[in-house]
Amino acid sequence: MDDQHFLESEWDYCLVLDACRYDVFSEVYDEYLDGTLEKRWSTGSSTPEWAYRTFTGEHDIAYFSGNPFINDLGIPLNELKWGASCDYEWSASEHISDVFDVWKSGWDDDLGTVPPESLAEAFRNNREAVAEAERTVLHYMQPHAPYLSRGKGQKLKQIQKGIRKQEEAEKDTDGGDDGGALSSLGDSIRPKVENTLEGSEFAQKAGLWLELDPTELVKNGTREAALELYEENLRIALESVADLVEELDGRVVVTADHGEAFGEEGVWEHHIETHIPPLMEVPWLEVE
Repeated sequence: MDDQHFLESEWDYCLVLDACRYDVFSEVYDEYLDGTLEKRWSTGSSTPEWAYRTFTGEHDIAYFSGNPFINDLGIPLNELKWGASCDYEWSASEHISDVFDVWKSGWDDDLGTVPPESLAEAFRNNREAVAEAERTVLHYMQPHAPYLSRGKGQKLKQIQKGIRKQEEAEKDTDGGDDGGALSSLGDSIRPKVENTLEGSEFAQKAGLWLELDPTELVKNGTREAALELYEENLRIALESVADLVEELDGRVVVTADHGEAFGEEGVWEHHIETHIPPLMEVPWLEVE
C-alpha cells in the first residue's frame, strides 16, 4: 500500500471526504462513480494532523473547506480553543493561497453541519478563483458525523459556537478565557446509554452517541447503529460528488483526510496520532 502522496500525485480537482474509511468506500463507490481505486496510507489520523503534515510549503490551491480546522482565520491550530487539542503551529492561510470558509458560509443550522450541496454551491460561485488557481480542493464534511438523516449535529454546533466566541475574543482582547472550549457532552442521556458503551473508554464514544438515538444504542449497540448511519452519510456525499464531477474538466481524484474507527483496538471516532488501519487507510479514486 502506497502513502497518500496527496500533493505529489497528479490531479486538477481533489474531492476530500472527511473521515472516510477505505473499506466502506470500496463497497459502495461504484454505484456512483467510475474509476480506478487504490488503498493509500494517510499522513494523519485526524484533520489537524493530516493538514499539518500535508501542506508544508506554499500551495496555489483554491480550497473549499467544509471543515472548520482548515480555515482562513489565520489562527494556528495549537491556539484554537474549540477542539483542536494539538501542538501544531499551523494555519491554512499561511500555506494555501485561497481558502473558502464554506463551514461558515454554507452552514445549515437544522442539520448542524455543512451539507454537500454547500460545497458545490461555493465552487460554482467562485469559478474565477478556481480558474486562476493551479489546483482545486473541495473538502466535504461527510461521511463524518453528524449524520444527515438525524438533523442533530450537536458536536459540530458546539464547535461552531466556539468559533464565534473565539472570533469575538480575538477582536476584543489579546487574551481571554477558554469559553470557546467544548463543554461537557450529553449529560441528559448519559444514564440511558452508559451501560451499552462497553469495550472502550466512555469519553471516546461521547461524540458518537451525541449523534445517535439512545434507544438504537441500547437495542443494536453502538457499532452497528453508527456504521449504518455512517454508510448512509457517505452515500449522500457520493451522490453530490457524482453530480459535481460531471462539471469538472480535468483530472479528478476522490480521497479522504483520514478514516473513522468503530471500536477497533478500543478506538472510537478519530484522534490525533492514532495510527491504526481504520484511521489511516483511505481511498484514492482516480475518476474516469
